[in-house]
Amino acid sequence: MKKTTTLQQKEVLVLLTNQWADWEAAYAIANIQPIKEYVVKTIAVDHESKTSLGGLRTEIDYTLEEYCDLDALALLILPGGLGWEKEPTDEIAAFVKKVIDSKIPVAAICGATLFLGRYGFLNQVKHTGDELELFQKEPHYQGQAFYEASQIVMDQNIITANETAAVEFADAIFRVLNMYTDEQIDGWYRYFKQGMVQ
Repeated sequence: MKKTTTLQQKEVLVLLTNQWADWEAAYAIANIQPIKEYVVKTIAVDHESKTSLGGLRTEIDYTLEEYCDLDALALLILPGGLGWEKEPTDEIAAFVKKVIDSKIPVAAICGATLFLGRYGFLNQVKHTGDELELFQKEPHYQGQAFYEASQIVMDQNIITANETAAVEFADAIFRVLNMYTDEQIDGWYRYFKQGMVQ
């Protein structure tokens, strides 16, 4: 049974595999959690805790099978990591399709962008990732004409980012969730991209 949240809150789900890249979503997660309108939750194929590449063991709030009602979902985050290559992903793809079909934003970075390409989610969507050549190795990927060599691309409710774009990834998520004013987000971005001392 899906857990309930307060009426005011929407959920931001972080979909985890084993060996997920904890740093890629860290800026986003850390800044979303204190916002009263949102609550960050984890989701995976099962309730087994997932260990990140940094060795952090993370508990799972929901399984994909349990999460049937998307009304409370504001955004789905797909961090990169080695699990996208090593674990079965068909069940994840079915869930992501439901989210996309429901017009709910999906944010993917690094290896998770290749997962989206593998299942054809990017064939008609402007996108980026680590390298076009990596996408071209994925079955069902036919999105070459929509690929952009960029830190981040936002199109049709899908955010994609390369592995060096954790700050840009968070910036885009903040904008999609309308967490702060544009001026506040611009200031946050400059601070963490350029540093305190310039």
